[in-house]
Order: sequence, then structure tokens, then C-alpha cells
Amino acid sequence: MELALGEWVNAFINWLVRAYGDTFEQISNALLHFILAFEGFFRGLSWPWLAGFAALLGWFVTRRFFFAVGMAFSVWLIAALGLWDKGMQTLALVLASVVISVVLGLPLGILMGRSDGFRSFMLPLLDAMQTMPSFVYLIPALLLFGLGKVPALIATVIYAAPPMIRLTDLGLRLVSREVVEAAEAFGTTSWQRLFKVELPLALPNLMAGVNQTTMMALAMVVIASMIGARGLGEEVLLGIQRLDVGRGAEAGVAIVAMAIVMDRLTQAVGRRVMRRYREEA
Repeated sequence: MELALGEWVNAFINWLVRAYGDTFEQISNALLHFILAFEGFFRGLSWPWLAGFAALLGWFVTRRFFFAVGMAFSVWLIAALGLWDKGMQTLALVLASVVISVVLGLPLGILMGRSDGFRSFMLPLLDAMQTMPSFVYLIPALLLFGLGKVPALIATVIYAAPPMIRLTDLGLRLVSREVVEAAEAFGTTSWQRLFKVELPLALPNLMAGVNQTTMMALAMVVIASMIGARGLGEEVLLGIQRLDVGRGAEAGVAIVAMAIVMDRLTQAVGRRVMRRYREEA
């Protein structure tokens, strides 16, 4: 017996396009405005402003001179390679994806942490989202929203949101039962317990979730250049198509520089937030 999964999926997507084409167009327009708001801001920045901000933020959260210099150097490197505008397009799409992933992932993670039944329902979905080849997400996004940044955003959110959901769930489940029972003994409501006890204690996992979501969003945005997302991924794609090793190498170095800045800064901010919380506790 042959399972015609491909035909069923195609029929379902075609039905979605016929029945809800106008709705998808409205969603697409709203998301495009959201992305363009990020893009307009970052493309309007010159590299000294962003390098200065990265250095100041690096110094503020670590108090390490060479760390701050390294952040500024990485930002300068993107501009020095002549890829500043494309780098800002990539950065805007990554940050827009991370915002949506966190906004969706945090409440879903909280629901998983509070409900074993919902967790049992979500775990297979998250497993599928994380193990499915990332190229597969591009196909339905392309059919429903066409070429460009919007399908890239949607595919990136699907790929990058699971770490935020999983680590929020894990962080809440690692909160000590004794602490929760003590909070209950003081008469706290469910919401007070969540926002004043459980989420603060889960901060290390939440910050790790933001870090992992950011890195996965960057990886997916580069792949999404295949459907017209532009940015640094487009340079890599052109390098492959024209067998231009140098062009691909320049884009690769710029992507690594951006990844280093985003990874180190999000980790350092997470450690800083935790230190501050422990000092105040």
C-alpha cells in the first residue's frame, strides 16, 4: 500500500489558497509592513552607530574592554567587506523573526509548563518542526505568500520558535516545588506566582531560549535567500550560481561576524540579567 501523503498535502495547500487567498494577502501585507519597519531603521544606520552601540552594550554587560572592541570590530568587518546594506537587510529580518518567535514561543512554553496534556500535544509538533529539513518550510510559505521577505519570515519563525517554547517549558519545570509551595502558602494568585516567582527563576532558560532562537533565525534567513529574502544569503547564493568562491567567502565571513555579535551579546545580556536578579533576591 502506497501512502499518497504528497498528493494530500498538495490538495490541502491548493484548498487553502482557493478558500483563504484574500486572507493570506492581508496577512502578507501586515507582515511586510512589520519587516519594512525594522529594515528601514537598520538600513538608515551607518556602521559607526551600530559598532558604537555594540561596543557600549558589550562594555555595559561584561565590563571587558577587549570584548567591547571585538563587538565593534565585527560590525566594522561587515561594512569593510562592502556588505553593509545586505547585512542590515539580514539583521532586520532576523530581529523581526526573533520578536515574533518570542511573542509566540513564550506563552506556548508557559502553557506547556503548566499543562502535561498540552505538553504531550506539543512535543511531537516541536519534534517535527526541529527535525524537518529547513528547505521544506520554504515550499508552503512560497505557495501561500509568494516570493520575498514574508514567506522567509514565516519559514524562519517556524524553524526558530521551538527552542524558545522548549526552554520556557523546561525553565518552569525546573523551578523548585518548595519555592512554589511557599509562594502558595503566602496566598499568591496563579498570575502572581507565574510573574513574580516562576518566570524570574526560569530566566537562565528563557535567555538561553532567546539566544538559540536568534542563532537559528540567522541560519534560516540565509537559507531563505533562495525565495527572494535578499540580504547576505543572496550573496552566498550568487556565489554558488556563478562559482565565485571569493564572493561566497566574503558573504560567509560577514555572516560569521554577525553571528558572533548576536551570540556573544545575547549570552552576555543573559548573564548580566541573572547576576542582577541574584543580587536583588
